[in-house]
Order: sequence, then structure tokens, then C-alpha cells
Amino acid sequence: MRKSHPVRRVVLATAATVSGVVLLLSLKPSSDPASAQAGGAVPQQTAAAQESAQGGTGAAAGGAVTGDVVQTQYGPVQVRITVSGNKITKAEAVQAPKGGESDQKTALSVPKLNQAVVAKQSPEIDTVSGATYTSEGYKKSLQSAIDKANQAASQAQPSAQPSQPAGGGAAAAKTVTGAVSQTQYGPVQVRITVSGGKVTKAEAVQAPKGGTSDQKTALSIPKLNQEAVAAGSADIDSVSGATYTSEGYKKSLQSALDQAGG
Repeated sequence: MRKSHPVRRVVLATAATVSGVVLLLSLKPSSDPASAQAGGAVPQQTAAAQESAQGGTGAAAGGAVTGDVVQTQYGPVQVRITVSGNKITKAEAVQAPKGGESDQKTALSVPKLNQAVVAKQSPEIDTVSGATYTSEGYKKSLQSAIDKANQAASQAQPSAQPSQPAGGGAAAAKTVTGAVSQTQYGPVQVRITVSGGKVTKAEAVQAPKGGTSDQKTALSIPKLNQEAVAAGSADIDSVSGATYTSEGYKKSLQSALDQAGG
């Protein structure tokens, strides 16, 4: 019987060992997340997974904001808006005149006003014919809600670049109320909205009322509002038949302009 050579046995054993190692390496998967976690390593997350873990990026702040209650001749009006992504997504009247003919006027005007706010993204909406008092009260409360929403947004992001205000258009709008001007027939107070260095809206927060004053106010205030926006100053003509109201309006308007920086 022929004996095996010692050198040959060593060579065969070495070859078998190498073959076994190569076989094990060929069977091991290229990556094993479960093993990596078990060893204390954390697998790299995808961008989508990281974003999901952080609650998403670029999520716009929003929520419901309720404006001030505005008293009208037929009852209180109060508007609530919902803001999302710096846009008004919903508008509703929390309070509106009711009882008697007011029910019909409210049912006619409020849905139209709500739609107009969402469509225009601004308090610059048309008054509904036949519901003037409700419409004006609605717009005042709406302006109050927009102001509150803008203030909350600026406080929430003090170090970030300010986002576009709700209902503010391309440029940030600023609302300023002038001082009360006392006239022979009652107080007059004007509020203006300034955007891009221009007066974009003017309205009378207070005006003489009662008796013939109601008629004179209804006649003069809309004209004075238009003149204030057109002129961009308090240098406007008095309305014939409403001299006291006109003069009080111009004084309060000048006060508002001064506060707004001219």
C-alpha cells in the first residue's frame, strides 16, 4: 500500500480551507439591515423617510381665526376665517342679524359674502344689494380676522422671512385707524388700508347716525371713501349737504395717514 506524501496532505488541506472560505463569502448577502441593526448600526433613511419622521417639511401654518363682533343697525355680525398655506380657505358668519326680515337678508347675503372672501382673498368684496348693513358689518369683522391672522403668523415666525399675509395680496397690507373727530352731529372715525405705499381702502368706522344723519351718512361716506382711495390723501372735496361729516372725515383720515407714515 502506497503512503501519502506529507507535503501533499498539507497542500490538499490548504486548498480545502480556501475553497470553504470562498464558498461562505459567495453565500453572504451584500447588505443585511437586520444584522446591521443588531450590531448597533442604523440603516440610512431615504429622504422620504426622513421627511416623514420629522412630520414633513414646508407645512404651512394655519387655523381658524374669529374677527371682532361688529354691531349693526339690525344686529351683531362676526366672521370667522380658516387660513391654510397663507390662503383663506373658508369664511363663515358666526353671528349675523336674525328675526323678521333679517332672516331673509342674512340668508341672501352671507353665503355670497363667504364665497367672495375665498375667491378674492381680501376684504375688498362687494356689498350685497339689499343687505348693506350686514355686508358692511361683515367686512369690518373680516378685516379684524385677517389682521389677527397676520399678527399670529408674524409672531409664530419671528426669525423666518415673513410669509405672504392672508388676504393681503402681493404686498403686505397695513390697516390704520385714525383718531375720532367730533362733529356737530356725531363722531367720525376713518380706517384705511395701505399697501405698497398706496391707500387701497378707506372706510368710516364711525359716522353720524339717527334722524336725517342716516341719510346724509349714506350719501356722503361712500363718496368720501372713493375719493380717499383715488387721491391717496386727505385733500378731498366735501360732499354737498354733508359738510360737517365731510370735514370730520377728512380730519380723521389725515390722522390715519399720519400714523401710516404719510
